[in-house]
Amino acid sequence: MMLFSCENSIKEVNKFAGDIYDTSMGIKAYNIEYVRTDSGKLQMILRAPVMIKYEDKKNPYAEFPGGFEIYMYENDSVKKAYVRANYGINYSKRKYLEARNDVVVKNFFTKEQLNTENLIWDQKKKKIFARTFVKITTPDKIIFGDSMHANEDFSKRTIFNIRRSEIDVNEQEYK
Repeated sequence: MMLFSCENSIKEVNKFAGDIYDTSMGIKAYNIEYVRTDSGKLQMILRAPVMIKYEDKKNPYAEFPGGFEIYMYENDSVKKAYVRANYGINYSKRKYLEARNDVVVKNFFTKEQLNTENLIWDQKKKKIFARTFVKITTPDKIIFGDSMHANEDFSKRTIFNIRRSEIDVNEQEYK
């Protein structure tokens, strides 16, 4: 009978284990509601059936595999915008949100709605990008395009390969 053994220093073990745990799951939460305020004033409410937060040291992120919805507020109680998607991932250090699958963005002030399948919100640059088909519904028309980019409040936007359609819009969709 023979026995073999080997020995590694604690530093070597920790170095190896640290590589494994860099992308380990940190938190999994169900039916979350995250409320963000500034100086006691409501800014945003995020709701999601599931959030998985990964504690990657270099690039931490939160994934929303069951979708999410966000309401953004102005002056503490006035809803200014709404974002919903069936899947999302938010990179907190990079301030970068990707929303996928049946993405809807509403601006309650302008009564405009964006529908697309993929949306990127670069919060550092304050820009929104959709690199797939887009449909923008305004109170008096519907605009179709192959992709778009806009500033985050949607006041300036560029729609690529635009196709405009004059269609009566049912105002009940915006209430």
